[in-house]
Amino acid sequence: MVRFEIKKVLSRTGGKIALLLLLALVLLECSFAFDGTYVNSEGVSTHGIAAVRPLRAEQKKWEGLLDEQRIAQVIGELNRIESLPEAKSEDLIDEEITYSRKQGVSAIRLLLNCSYATGFRDYDYYLADSLTPEQAKDFYPNRIRLLKAWLAGEAKDQFSDEEKQFLIARYEALETPFSYAYNEGWSQLLYVLDPLNATMPIILCFLVAGIFSGEFTTKADAVFYSARYGRNKAVTAKLKAGVLLTTVLYFAAALLLSAIVLTVMGADGADCPIQATRSGWKSLYNWKLWQAWLLGLLGGYVGSLFLSLLTMLISAATRSTVISVVVPFAAAFLPSFLSQTNVVWLDKLLYLLPMNLSSTWTTLRTFSLYRIGGRVVPSLPVLFAVYGIVSACLLPVIYRVYRKQQLK
Repeated sequence: MVRFEIKKVLSRTGGKIALLLLLALVLLECSFAFDGTYVNSEGVSTHGIAAVRPLRAEQKKWEGLLDEQRIAQVIGELNRIESLPEAKSEDLIDEEITYSRKQGVSAIRLLLNCSYATGFRDYDYYLADSLTPEQAKDFYPNRIRLLKAWLAGEAKDQFSDEEKQFLIARYEALETPFSYAYNEGWSQLLYVLDPLNATMPIILCFLVAGIFSGEFTTKADAVFYSARYGRNKAVTAKLKAGVLLTTVLYFAAALLLSAIVLTVMGADGADCPIQATRSGWKSLYNWKLWQAWLLGLLGGYVGSLFLSLLTMLISAATRSTVISVVVPFAAAFLPSFLSQTNVVWLDKLLYLLPMNLSSTWTTLRTFSLYRIGGRVVPSLPVLFAVYGIVSACLLPVIYRVYRKQQLK
């Protein structure tokens, strides 16, 4: 029965189009991951996949423990490059040559810009070029200092005293000095996994929307419910088919994207903390890049499963494929219209929308906190708990709703 239900979904023209769209989505996200640029010593640029290997070779020269000595060495290298005649020239070719000489330390240079910024939310692309090796000792302390200054100033009304202490404690818990390695493969994968996770539920929900409403659309409901197993095993088969389709297609797409990106960009740097990337520098979660990727997979799956189950519930209750398809669209695009409102309680509510679970890499970089049982808890554990429990509860609800449908 389960195989039959899956076959019905995938044999339809709409089902085949949805699968092609899913594949196209994966390939599109891959293209976004391969948007790097490498400039050779003559100032000639190479873009895309061709830029990966030479850029990787340059950055691997600077791998190792990112301690005070290495930071001073990187700053000294930037000072040396800035002192060369080409760096003082306004000629475009000379500017490109100067840029090419900084490519090996470019990832660390971005971290310097974050660490030595004048404010927690400030960023100056050229800041690292004006540092001195003597400032190397402040690299890690600056991260905590800027957070404390921000919490005491601009964000003083956004968090309670307990929440501020929690954030500072999480920053101080980061093990330093940490190791740096070329990690563009993981960084780019995390970057493109979020939009894949945010868009994929729309396609998956479209596929499962007709599983329960199909019999009413084709006027076969009388035959379905009058059959011997129509109100028990057949309903269970539909439910299993929906869950299986969501599970298999989600992991097939997410793992295919991961395999392509890591194969092309390289899987080096998996053990680097997420703070070893510019995007993750301010994160309160002290995890490795490979752990963030696993969390992204799990978050995307739980979010997709929840929306698929919700779609099936609406389909079973309303007998309409069209109405049930509207749900994932609303859930996917609502967060983009209702971003931060600067109203604390409303922002906390918005952070619980399902797309914040699917967009795990983005959520890892937000300071969304909740108080549960007298303890401060970051949003990700809350999101996993909420949607994991709700998804489990939806299964028997869908079964009962569809089983008790009356013929008209």
